[in-house]
Amino acid sequence: MSKIAVVALVASLALVGCGKNDDKSGDSGNKGSASKDVCETAKGDGPKVGLAYDVGGQGDQSFNDSAYTGLAKAVEELGATCVEGEATEGEAEAARETRLKDMADKGLNPIIGVGFAYSDAINAVAPNYPNINFGVIDGFDPDAKANANVAYLGFAENQGSYLVGVAAALTTKSGKIGFVGGVHNDLIKKFEAGYVAGAKSVKPDIKVDVKYIEESDLSGFGDPAGGKEAATAEFDGGADVVYHASGASGSGVFEAAADAGDGKWAIGVDSDQYLTAPDNQKTHILTSMLKRVDVATFDMIKSVADGSPVTSYVTYDLAKDGVGYSTSGGFVDSIKSQIDEAAAKIKSGDITVPDKP
Repeated sequence: MSKIAVVALVASLALVGCGKNDDKSGDSGNKGSASKDVCETAKGDGPKVGLAYDVGGQGDQSFNDSAYTGLAKAVEELGATCVEGEATEGEAEAARETRLKDMADKGLNPIIGVGFAYSDAINAVAPNYPNINFGVIDGFDPDAKANANVAYLGFAENQGSYLVGVAAALTTKSGKIGFVGGVHNDLIKKFEAGYVAGAKSVKPDIKVDVKYIEESDLSGFGDPAGGKEAATAEFDGGADVVYHASGASGSGVFEAAADAGDGKWAIGVDSDQYLTAPDNQKTHILTSMLKRVDVATFDMIKSVADGSPVTSYVTYDLAKDGVGYSTSGGFVDSIKSQIDEAAAKIKSGDITVPDKP
């Protein structure tokens, strides 16, 4: 697997045992306080889990919250207990390593890094703790040989994005749609590639306006103002459906859709973002591409609890329920059969979805 470029961020260590004391502000869909409770009150005798969040952390209503959902399921079903750590913007690589070492020194197993930015840190730490199992969401090994005690948990984001591309093409009235990526790297380009391919499978002449918030700086995943600016430009340019793959920046995309008015749609990512959006934005969220980080997180924890830990590279695709699309709000009900038909063809191999634009 080719290495995805990781831009080092700077900052402080935010590791706390069995819960955090820093609630995030936001709407009622925020999971920050709920996640605090699950680790503070967990008293089972199952696996002791370390979960290291990416920038944005709890309450991002996206990638990190999906990982939390898998953790909460492990607490409920496997009797797991947990320690959480959170990255902060501007964080140096050494801080990630220290966070993981602190978790390992506490005897936590497994330890899961949420996001590809943990790949180098896990590669540095895992060899020193051979009896502990590590997982990294969207991860890779920067060396030629994968670590024996590390699971690299990847997703077929291009397949899920294909499905919401079909939805966008079936919904657009203008014949022009948009895509907003957080950072212009290989991972996010998979989302773009699948989305464009899905849309063009329905309307070969459809126009797709593509914008990225940042070229390489990971702050593009935590910049709602940047997301709003990019999406507003696309709506102003004639797009009436905009899909984002930009983490917490996506809240700005939803704002832009609501501001653009009737007939303007946004598509969420990672989790069912209709469920966490403010009421004035819900009526503009067509669907969300589900990236089941919760499934991968739970599977990793369960594999350790079962004594057969997952290792090496694993890809969660449509066939493994690793990606999909949401139906909350009922806005895709009338086109669901066509989206599901595309999903069936991907699963059967009749459709091969590109992973590069």
